[in-house]
Amino acid sequence: MKFQGSQNYVATQDLMLAVNAAITLKRPLLVKGEPGTGKTMLAEEVAQALDLPLLQWHIKSTTKAQQGLYEYDAVSRLRDSQLADVDGGERVKDIQNYIVKGVLWQAFTADQPVALLIDEIDKADIEFPNDLLREIDRMEFYCYETRELVRAKHRPLVFITSNNEKELPDAFLRRCFFHYIRFPDAETMKQIVDVHFPNLKKELLTAAMKTFYDVRNLPGLKKKPSTSELLDWLKLLVAEDIPLEALQSADTKVSVPPLVGALLKNEQDVTLFEKLVFMNQRNR
Repeated sequence: MKFQGSQNYVATQDLMLAVNAAITLKRPLLVKGEPGTGKTMLAEEVAQALDLPLLQWHIKSTTKAQQGLYEYDAVSRLRDSQLADVDGGERVKDIQNYIVKGVLWQAFTADQPVALLIDEIDKADIEFPNDLLREIDRMEFYCYETRELVRAKHRPLVFITSNNEKELPDAFLRRCFFHYIRFPDAETMKQIVDVHFPNLKKELLTAAMKTFYDVRNLPGLKKKPSTSELLDWLKLLVAEDIPLEALQSADTKVSVPPLVGALLKNEQDVTLFEKLVFMNQRNR
C-alpha cells in the first residue's frame, strides 16, 4: 500500500511521506495541526484511495478507552433474566449476547485490512492514551467476561488526530509516527480551493485570498480562520453573488469584508478587527 494523494484532497509531499512511513513502520500516524486543516479528512481520503473500509472513533471528554474495546451490558442481561420465561433463559446463558464490541474489536477481527480513525484524542482524559498503549502496540486485548484473547487478524492502518488541547504521554508518542500539518501557503491553498470550487473566477479568488490572509495575519486574534472557514466563506460569496468590488478597496487600507462571520468566530476577534478598520479609516 502506498498513498499518492487523491482528487479530493490536496496532500503535500511531506504529508504523503508521513502516511507511507506509518504504513511501512506499521505504527499509528499521529496527526496534529490547527482545527480545520483537514486532519480527519486525511484518514477518510487515504482509506478511500487505498480501498480500505474506514472505522471511526470520535473522542469526547467522557470517552473511556474501554469503550473502544468492548462494553458489557449487564443491565440488559439482568432485564432479560427477569423475563427468562420468554425463551427459557437461553439468551441470558450466553454472555456473548451482552458484549458490545467497540471499534478496536471490530478493526481487529475484520476479515480484511481496515483503516481506523481515533479522532481528537486530546479531548479525552489524560489517562486515555495510556490506557490504549498495550492494545495499539501489541494489537491484542483480553475480554475478561468471555475469557477471550482478541488478536488482530490484520494490523489496521491507524490515524490519530489531535488539536493540541492536552499534551500526550511520551510512552504513547513513542508508539506513533508523528506529522504536523502546517497551515497551507497561498499556492497550496489555491490548489485546495480549486478542488472545491473549480469554476471560481480568478479575480474573485485572488481578492478573497488576499482578504483571508490579511484577516488571518492580524496580530492578536484569539482564533485565526482556517482552511475550512475559507471554504465556507467562498461558498457564501458565490451563493450570495457578492461582487468583486466588495472585496477590493480603493487603496491598501483594511476594510471589513462581507460575511466576516464566516471567518471570525468570536466577539473579541470581531471587535479587534473593527477597531483596526476604524483606526485605518481615521488615518486616511
